[in-house]
Amino acid sequence: MEIMLKLAGSSFNPIQLNFLRFLIGGLFLLPFAIHAINKNQLTIDRAAIGSFALTGLICVLISMTLFQLAVMYGKASIAAVVFSSNPVFALLFSYLILHETLSRPNLISVIISVIGLVIIMNPLHLTNPLGMVLALLSAVTFGLYSIASRKVSQTNHFNGITITSFTFIFGSLELALLMGLSHIPVIAELLHQNPITANFAMIPYFAGINAQTIAMILYLGIGVTGIGFATYFIAMERSDVATASLVFFIKPVLAPIMALIILHEAILLNTWIGIAVIVVGSVVSFVGQRAVTTENTMVHEDYLETVEHEGTQADQLVAAEVATAKKALQRKEQALQATHQMPAAKQSED
Repeated sequence: MEIMLKLAGSSFNPIQLNFLRFLIGGLFLLPFAIHAINKNQLTIDRAAIGSFALTGLICVLISMTLFQLAVMYGKASIAAVVFSSNPVFALLFSYLILHETLSRPNLISVIISVIGLVIIMNPLHLTNPLGMVLALLSAVTFGLYSIASRKVSQTNHFNGITITSFTFIFGSLELALLMGLSHIPVIAELLHQNPITANFAMIPYFAGINAQTIAMILYLGIGVTGIGFATYFIAMERSDVATASLVFFIKPVLAPIMALIILHEAILLNTWIGIAVIVVGSVVSFVGQRAVTTENTMVHEDYLETVEHEGTQADQLVAAEVATAKKALQRKEQALQATHQMPAAKQSED
């Protein structure tokens, strides 16, 4: 993603590029979101609109704009590595906002990942503090978005694609309003006076889209933004957060290599060391969450077995109902998997 954003940045204003890719991504996912809403008999009420406006503000307007600027003002490889630490901040926000328990593996992961970030930033020899700070703020705010979107899902029962689609659309509309302010003469003149803020003056909406750039914009909007984000949330729904977050410790290794090959960005020794430390921190969190999930499952099964043999009659009735519900859920999941596999099998036969 960062490589394409860096390449596209030469043809588009960074804020404009952010607006276009999330608008296209949101509209691409909209039919799937509407289908999910109708299928589950849900409605988008005033509270849901407010929730989407909030997640759009955090994700698109703040986090992804900061990330786009980080790629523009710094190295794509560094921006990718720092942004990949966002699950660490999501853990902290889940503890502070949702009051979820911060397990020992997660706490160790947070400490290790922060050490890795410090090694990469190398505060004693900062050569590009602006790009580094922007990437870090982007990671922090995206971690906040992860918690906000989870809260919306729990409250309104929307699936990942629905939340992603409407978050992108609302965020794009909010960004469009901000872009409109940059066309006000007084504001545009003030922004032009400072080289750092000059890119925020007279931000175009659709300028630069032509036969040479349309494929790049569609790839960023549909492939990277729409499909990329949606598959991440689908992975969380069908497995768990730990499994879905695998992408965030594969990315720190892959992105610098791609940036080196395509953009010829030099990767310093401290960056490689920091990447290795962050990957270790992510692995600790992943393995720890898997171990906790397995342990909880075993404890639950041991409890049911104990109640079945030693509990009171009322306890045994409750255990029997739980076991029946669990078997029914397993049969439903098997039937659903069979339904998904039938088209593939039919296609292979044809």
